[in-house]
Amino acid sequence: MQTTAGKGYLMKNKILGYSIFLSVIICMTFLSGCATSLQNRERASTHVNMGTAYLKSGHFSPALREFLEAQRFSPSDPEIRYYTGLSYYGSGMKEEAKREFKKALSIKPDYSEANNYMGTIYLEEGLYDRAIEKFDLALSNVFYETPAIALNNIGWAYYKKGDYKTALIKYGSALKREPGTMILPLIEKNMGIAYLAKHDIDKAVFHLKRAIDMAPGMIESRYWLGISYLEKGNREKAVEEFRAVIETNPESVFGLKAREQLDYISP
Repeated sequence: MQTTAGKGYLMKNKILGYSIFLSVIICMTFLSGCATSLQNRERASTHVNMGTAYLKSGHFSPALREFLEAQRFSPSDPEIRYYTGLSYYGSGMKEEAKREFKKALSIKPDYSEANNYMGTIYLEEGLYDRAIEKFDLALSNVFYETPAIALNNIGWAYYKKGDYKTALIKYGSALKREPGTMILPLIEKNMGIAYLAKHDIDKAVFHLKRAIDMAPGMIESRYWLGISYLEKGNREKAVEEFRAVIETNPESVFGLKAREQLDYISP
């Protein structure tokens, strides 16, 4: 006959055994979940690596395919959403791009690159104030590594608004914040265009020539330099710049514009 103490001992053993069994099950489930999560991250990473390689080479459709596949394994990764947005944008699908950038920002609100691209799309749509707001959000992140890009974009937005003074201030800020920026020729070109709009032709020529020295193949700079020379009354130099644009890329937008200018000023 079991004593009350014996029954209590057996009950404790059963409870202890059950607790150990539960702990093992929970541990196994946790480890299994960790293994699955790790596998998913690795699979997503493989597709991201393939996608970024396609992006860098300008192959947007295969890049998009890779990033959408990566989303299957890691749907809440803001970087994958951002890259998916870039792929849509490169494919000319702006609404889909905005959707992905917004998703990235819902996961990571201080994602500067996503804010910058949202601003870029608004800029293209002529929504200049909304664009500026997004660029400012990109700059609010102190860890943003390429502030000159957002500042140049803000400058362009103000230029499009007709506020050339503020545009030049923003371009100047871009050069101060990031003196060695890779978009230095673009900023110099934009400064030249802004000074041209202000009818400060000497400064326009100065910055456009700097842009050409840094990036000789940027025909837009040569076109605007030609326009600046026309404003100065220097027809000979204007013709020289327009011809250089046409020789470099005759069927481009600025190649066609340069030809129009030559036809207009030719005797």
